[in-house]
Order: sequence, then C-alpha cells, then structure tokens
Amino acid sequence: MADIQNLRTSAETGLSNLFEAARKGFATEEAISREEAFRFFEATGLPSRRVEAFKYTDLRAAVKEAAPPAEAPSPEVAQAAVASAKGFAGLDAAHLTFVNGHLIRALSDLDGLPAGVTVTPLNDAMGKGDTRLRLLAPVEQARENPVYQLNTAFLADGALVSVAPGAKIERPLHLRFVGSGSESFSTATRVLIDLGAGAELTVLESHEGPDGVAYQPNDALDVRVGKQAAFRHARLNREGKAAIALSTISVRLDDEAQLETVNLVTGAVLSRHQIYMHVAGENVKAVVNGATMLGDGQLADSTLLADHAAVGGVGREMFKTVIDGDATGVFQGKIIVRQAAQQTDGKMKSDCLLLSDDGQMMNKPELEIFADDVACGHGATCGAPDDDLLFYLMARGLPRSVAESLLVQAFVGEAIESVTHEGARAALIGEIEAWLAARG
Repeated sequence: MADIQNLRTSAETGLSNLFEAARKGFATEEAISREEAFRFFEATGLPSRRVEAFKYTDLRAAVKEAAPPAEAPSPEVAQAAVASAKGFAGLDAAHLTFVNGHLIRALSDLDGLPAGVTVTPLNDAMGKGDTRLRLLAPVEQARENPVYQLNTAFLADGALVSVAPGAKIERPLHLRFVGSGSESFSTATRVLIDLGAGAELTVLESHEGPDGVAYQPNDALDVRVGKQAAFRHARLNREGKAAIALSTISVRLDDEAQLETVNLVTGAVLSRHQIYMHVAGENVKAVVNGATMLGDGQLADSTLLADHAAVGGVGREMFKTVIDGDATGVFQGKIIVRQAAQQTDGKMKSDCLLLSDDGQMMNKPELEIFADDVACGHGATCGAPDDDLLFYLMARGLPRSVAESLLVQAFVGEAIESVTHEGARAALIGEIEAWLAARG
C-alpha cells in the first residue's frame, strides 16, 4: 500500500522556495547544518493538530503564507526602531540589539561589556569555525522539534556569549529584539550563552514590533549553565498584534547549577514559547515560570519539557494565564524523571483566570517517572475571579473594574515574584499594569 502524504500548504511550498533561494548565500555549512535542519522540517512540515505536541496550536492552519526573511535595516531605520522600543526601557544594562533579526553593532555594547563577559557575533563565529558552536542545541529533545529546526535552517544572525568561570556579573545583559516594517517579514535568530563554573549572569530579553504587520519571528536561546553557576532570565513578549511569534529556550544544567526563567506574554496574535530543560548534573535548582495575558483573538501556547537525568534535582514550574474576550491559552508541561534521577523534587502547576465566558484554556500537565525515590506532582486550575473577594474589595468603595484589576495583578504577580533583579521585576509588573489599564 502506498504511503499517504499530506498535500503541502502554500506556506510550506513558500518556505521551500525561500530556502532554495537563500542556500546560495550559506557559506558555513560545516559550522551549522542548515541543509540537515531544513530536510528535517520538510519531512515533518508545519505541525498540525494531528501532532500531539501541537494539538492545541495548529501552525499548519495558522501560517497561511511564508514571509520572506527580513533584510538588514539601514542605520536610520534601526535607530528609529530602537528609539521607540519599550521593553525593559530605562534599566541599566549592556545591550545586544537586533533589528529585523540582524545584530546592529552600532546600537550594541560590544565594547562596553562587564568584565568576564565576551560576545562574538554569530556570523563571525560561523565564518571562523568557532569551537563554541558545538554547544548549540544543548538539549536533545529540542533537536526533534520542527520549529527549532526551522530556526536553524533560516538562521540569519545571533551571538555567542561566554561568561568566565567564577565571574559574578552584576549588570544585566539585555537581548533587545525589535521588528520594523510595513510589509510581512520573518526573522530567525540564535543566541548561545555559556556560563563557566561558578559564574552568575542575569539576562533580560524583550521582543516587540509593529502592529498591523503579519511578521513571523522565530527566535531561539541556547544556554549551558556550568557547575555551580547561576543563570537568571526574564523574557518579555510584547510583539505586534498581527505577529505569529515562535520562540524556544533550551537549557542544560550541570552539577549544582541554578536556573531562574520567567516569560511574560502580552503580544502577538499567536505565540508559542517552548522551554526545554535538561538536568544533566546533580543537585540542580530550577524555577521556570510563565505569565500570559490575552485579549480578543489571541492564542498563546507555553510548552515545557523538564528532563531530570541526575540525582537530587529540584524543579518548580508555575504558569499563570489571564484570558479576556475570546482568547485561547495553552499550557503543555511534562516532567521526565530518569531512573538515575533519584531524590528528584518536581512541582508543576498551571492556573488560569477567565475574565469572560468566551475564552478557553487548554491544560495538559504530565509526569513520566522511572525512578522510585521522588517527590513529584502537577496540577491545573481554571475559573473566574472569586465573587467573595470582589465583594470584599467593592464593599470598601472600589469600583468593580478596579477590584477586578487588583485581583488579576495579584494572580499574575505570583509568577513574577521569582524574578531576582528588582528593576526587571518592576518592569514586568509595569507591563501587567499597562495591560490592565488598556483593558479598562
């Protein structure tokens, strides 16, 4: 019997044509195998609801056309785009600035980095065959993901960031991604962060772009956290209202490493943030949180895989979703505990607050445990604001809208509290307040 194959969509055909046109300019196949990545993607295509991991986020149906890769902007366009950027604005940080997926050196602090931090533009690293490129894609499961492989195939720019062993970097590094344009475009960036043993680094990451333009960013962040090192990460998605935004973070944690990552989503008509965490070393501590605030027509998907492969790992995952209008929230979380990962302590929870009768939330928490000495659990809740709490606040003279906003802020704020950097935490709280104010 002949194999049955899906007909290719217009977007899939367009991606193939774009890759064939772009491959002529790829001079560093030996550094990053774009060809292998795209052949993987071609074999799978854009994932649809028939693929279990994309059951609630049908990219095959959502991506109608393949947007062409954005060209490097002129200095004037880049300057104007960055001038209007609001993500983590005003915080004291060293900046790596990407406009339309291209590293803008003139707007980055490549020569003003904290001691112990070195940054190499990714295109330079690929041209020189930098040995650190072998650290890309540190989590095996991410390499089996079509979105991640599509990022590799069309990779336009990025950076390699190294932190020297023992370096305690107090000033944050801000990865600033800004989109600009009036017509549809796509971007594909990759940043690799390598923390040496005992190093500490805080990274702020912001993504934003124009409203009314159906652009398609696909960004990836790879991180290797060395022995006894600490990586702290706050990410903000305030993409334009018509954007389809895909993102992946893959993190490998060595012995006694610490991870803190938080992702706040308010932007994009459709977004999917994929988190791959591999606990390779013993006695790791990891906090993985997310906060999502959605309005009419938006869909946001947070997908997590936490793979514990060593003794004594402690993981805490908390995701908060607020849904207004007919928006849709998705949380898919899976904790894997390998047989060798005895004494793993993992807790995962997804909570949703529905502000309207038309919204919906899809929760899918999972545990896959092969060890017998563990303490793991998961849970999910979904409901409307508590009437008793609303009555309590309104009885003290607050209008219903104000009382409801206070409850929402407290609900979402629980996921933001884990952000260690005070300025970043305040900035994220400001984004929450701005969303509530816009809602009225």
